[in-house]
This record gives sequence, structure tokens and C-alpha cells, in this order.
Amino acid sequence: MAPHELEAIAPLTAAAARQVEDGSGLGSDYLGWVHLPTGHDREELTRIKAAAARIRSDSQVLVVIGIGGSYLGARSAIDLLRSPLYNSLPKDTPDIYFVGCNLSGGYLSEIIRLCRDRDFSVNVISKSGTTTEPALAFRVFRKLLEEKYGREEAGRRIYCTTDKARGTLKAQADREGWESFVIPDDVGGRYSVLTAVGLLPIAVAGADVDRILAGAQQAERELSEPDPLKNPCCRYAALRNILYRKGKTTEVFVTYDPAFTMMNEWLKQLFGESEGKDGKGIFPASVTFSTDLHSMGQYIQDGVRNLFETVVDICKPREDFFVEEDPENLDGLNFLSGQEMSAICRRAMEGTVLAHTQGGVPNILLEVPDASEEEYGYLVYFFEKACGISGYLMGVNPFDQPGVEAYKKNMFALLGKPGYEDLRAGLLEKLG
Repeated sequence: MAPHELEAIAPLTAAAARQVEDGSGLGSDYLGWVHLPTGHDREELTRIKAAAARIRSDSQVLVVIGIGGSYLGARSAIDLLRSPLYNSLPKDTPDIYFVGCNLSGGYLSEIIRLCRDRDFSVNVISKSGTTTEPALAFRVFRKLLEEKYGREEAGRRIYCTTDKARGTLKAQADREGWESFVIPDDVGGRYSVLTAVGLLPIAVAGADVDRILAGAQQAERELSEPDPLKNPCCRYAALRNILYRKGKTTEVFVTYDPAFTMMNEWLKQLFGESEGKDGKGIFPASVTFSTDLHSMGQYIQDGVRNLFETVVDICKPREDFFVEEDPENLDGLNFLSGQEMSAICRRAMEGTVLAHTQGGVPNILLEVPDASEEEYGYLVYFFEKACGISGYLMGVNPFDQPGVEAYKKNMFALLGKPGYEDLRAGLLEKLG
């Protein structure tokens, strides 16, 4: 990519960045996340930390009920800051299971078996309380709690993250006296990880939410400059739009750390739901290397040239492993002896970046110093802001999701929900 290309798009990028900052663009009612880190409700944060401590003291399991942004952010943080094997490792914090994120009866039954004979609490996350997947899961786990503890004690083990004043779940929480936390009106689900939506489960897992917010606050301060030549967040948004205009319509998020895999899933929702509308948008995909080099590597190297890669490089791993020499050297790998696994992985990354760029796949490299709470908070804010800027550059509203409603209407009609009779008849005719 020639330097003049970034210079050419710089004025448009700066204008988009200013729209995000001053709330003058489409969807401005949902820009509350922009100044959330420095404007966080301190009283609510104190209650979040107190609730997390209470759950850690009386529960062996926390069941988090939510879908989309209501679970991906928290799960990505737990995997990255603690471990993808968090539930299997010895620890002094509860296991955390996520439900209400699918419609699988087998998955739900297995989580029930994991909880039934253990002390558990529930954190149900829903703005309305009527979204099918989480509402159905909450019905099941509320019943399980009441059967195990009785209604009064069960109520002390239910924590709701929902609308401040409206909705079915908020009304239930007020009626039953369940502790509740707020999803701000001006923060959409996929931008909500730094609210109670993400912070409560993350705190239960033992991560330091104050440090996460400190990292996000630093990002808020440092990434306010609209010039992409000075601001890496704006530069990333500009680069991906330059590539998009050249026909690179798929972005592959790449990690070399399995702990970042769920963060890639969060990124796929953030960008896919924000940009994929009006016949526009970069399709977000993801891989975890070197694992996926043995499955997807061939396509990326030699397939259709419509993609680019964004490599998130965590420079210092949370933990490392030293490779010792084998006297027999039957596998011929003694040339790797005397090194840390991270050094070997870095050479694999460097070799792959060189191969893919030589094969015609542009690579954007984002370096993250380490997998600390501060860096996680910074990274979340970085991507949220880049996504907003990029959406405005594409000419879409990055903060709505009109297409999500289409499948819901069809599903409700086919399941026989009252009020959808006419639609049901038409759909059944189409299905034969």
C-alpha cells in the first residue's frame, strides 16, 4: 500500500472520527461507550465488585445467561486474562458457564448436570428479558434455583443486568427483589463489555476490573486525535477501508494465542453486526494459528484474493514453556532446543506473514504488549472506536442491526407465536 493512499483518505477518516467523538453521525443515540471509561458510574462499579465477591463466597458455579454481546465480551476476557481452560484449572473462584447463547437442548442439559449438585448463582443479561434464547434459559435455571434453594434464597442468587427502567426482566427484578445492574440506554450490546454486562462475570473470575477500566481510560485519552497519521486506531480504520475499496471484502482476524480465540469471536460480532448492512461491509472471519495453518492456511495462501489479515500479536505471553534437548533426537527437533515456545511461535508468525504477503494477502499487524487487564481494556476500546469510525467511512450506521430482526420474525411465526399467523401460513407454503 502506497503512503499517499493513507494521506488521501486521511481527511475522510478524521471527519468520521470527529462524528464518533461529537455524536454528529448516524446512530448517535448509541455512542455512550465513547466516554464510558472515564464517565463510569462509580457507585454501580462498587456494587458490581460487591456482588462478585458475594458470588465467589457462596457459589461454586456462576451461570451467565445471555447472547451476542451479552456473553462474548465476558467470555473473551475470561479466556484471555485467566485461561481458555479456566473451568478445568485449580482456582479459588467459581466455574463460569455461559448459556442462553444457543438453542441446543443437549448443551443446556449438560450445563444443568454440571450445576445441579453444586452451589450456583445466575447472572441473566438481557435488555428486554424477552429475547428467545436467554429468556428460555433463564426460565429453566430460575426453576432449578427455586427447586434447590426455595424461592427466597433463589432470589438472592439471581443477578440481573438489564434496562434501567423498562422491560420484562426489569419488571421481574423489581417485583422479586433481585439485585440488578444497568445496561445503559446509549450503549448497544456489542459495545457493552465495559459495562456491568461484562464486568460482573469478569470480576467473578477474579480479574481486576479497575485495571481493565484504567486501560480503557488510557485508550479514551490517547485515541481521541482524529488524524490517522497520528492515531493508530484511526489508521487501522483507514487501512481496512482502503483495502475494502480495492476489493478486499473479507478480514481474517489472526491470533497465535488460543486464549485470544474468543476475543476473535467478539470481534466478528462487533464488526459484522456494525458494518454488514445496506449491501456493504467487510466480512469478518478468524483463525487461530498455527492450528489453523493446517486447515485454512492453504486457502489463505492460494485461494481467492479478496481477503486481508489483521494479526493481533500479544508480544509477552502470560506463561511460557522451555524446550529441552532430547539426547536421541529421533524427531529431529533438537534445533529448537534451548528456546522458549514463544520464540518458536514468533518465528512461525514471521514466516507466515511473509508467506501470505508474498502470496498477495495484505497483513495489518497490531502489537499488544501483554495479556494484562490494562491491555485488555485498551484493546476493547481501540476496536470499538475503530469499528465506529470504519462504519462511518463506509456510509452505514454502525450502531443499529435491522437485519437481525428478520430471522426472529420467521422463527416466531414458524413456532406459532400469537400475532404471526399470516406470516406463518406464507412461510409454511414456501417450505412446502
